[in-house]
Amino acid sequence: MSGFQKKAFEHLEKSANISPEEVFKIADSVKNANFKDEQTVRDLVRRLSKLAGKPVSKQKEDKIVKAITENNMDMNQLNNMFKK
Repeated sequence: MSGFQKKAFEHLEKSANISPEEVFKIADSVKNANFKDEQTVRDLVRRLSKLAGKPVSKQKEDKIVKAITENNMDMNQLNNMFKK
């Protein structure tokens, strides 16, 4: 692991209480995921929300899922939705 990667994971652990193992587990689970499948995306949104300790309302979850499954959103927009 490079110094940058190590610092990034340390920052995640400190700021969001997310371990590198959890990040790798989720990353591995979405390698071959079908992001056009609503249930797959909904499950991922719920897992990330729980992992980050940031509750997502049903309404916001629906918006995120729709945006991802319809491919109408870039990662910056998705990041902003989770911040609100």
